Amino acid sequence: MDAKNLLRQYLEQRRESGESEFVLDSLSVSEAMRLIGAAREDERAGAREDASPVVAPRVPPPTPTPRERASATVSDDWKATLRAAGAAPAADEAAEKAARPVKAPAEISVIPPGGLVVGSASTELFGGPLAHVKSLDEIAALIKSCTSCALHATAKNSVPGEGSPHARLVCVGEAPGEKEDESGHPFVGLSGQLLTKILAAVELKREDVFICNVLKHRPPGNRNPAPDEIVACRPFLMRQLDVLRPKVILALGTFAAQTLLETKVAIGKLRGQVHTFYGIPLVVTYHPAALLRNPAWKRPTWEDVQLARRLLDRTTDGA
Repeated sequence: MDAKNLLRQYLEQRRESGESEFVLDSLSVSEAMRLIGAAREDERAGAREDASPVVAPRVPPPTPTPRERASATVSDDWKATLRAAGAAPAADEAAEKAARPVKAPAEISVIPPGGLVVGSASTELFGGPLAHVKSLDEIAALIKSCTSCALHATAKNSVPGEGSPHARLVCVGEAPGEKEDESGHPFVGLSGQLLTKILAAVELKREDVFICNVLKHRPPGNRNPAPDEIVACRPFLMRQLDVLRPKVILALGTFAAQTLLETKVAIGKLRGQVHTFYGIPLVVTYHPAALLRNPAWKRPTWEDVQLARRLLDRTTDGA
């Protein structure tokens, strides 16, 4: 099987697993698929001569099976195929590695261009009936007694959020799950345990950040939040963020990202950028629960969390 077909097979496997992004060369899976389809005639005309050669091993191995051949070749030849199609520069391996932010040290990594901008730094996030509320405890008490939507009738406990009142990083998720509903604490199930490990990987303790959700009561059966529920809960989230005024916000999952950024853009297009939420840098990544279902998203999530960490490192307590 030639390199182009190996690349096609590789991309199809990634697409079937639910991935839509192509980290190398900043191409989406669909874009790469179109490229290799468009490059067919060019390759027949001799475009493959411009591709980077694949170095043969010094000692010829035994004749591989078709599966072994595909596995061994796809990691080398597919890059050359992309270069032949004009999708990537003909760079050597060292330059290729240097172009990947995830491989670079945090202190010299480049912050990506800005994304969406919501509000301004001088504007209160919520100036209505909650404008007089000055503490997280007061907000939590109001959430506990809230009857603005039907969720309070089916939930066991409200889950306002928890963490440091001086948190420099706020993690915003979607809604409480079963474990959270039982305990009244956010992110305590399997996804919560994963979030704790993710934070620890960038040297952040759970108790030093603030963790909350868009919804403050659990939707029955862990279904997706309804629009009226988001509208009812949004003022509490806005006031929490206004009181905390963190240095960075990490939006976990589609609903958190779209609610905060007031957009319907898919999460795959929102991540990888630094958005601005009322003057606060905001980074979008996948929800930990999604990582449990699709481990292939762990790498992009790790890149996003590293970006949030770099943003924190570039701020000071007085900034």
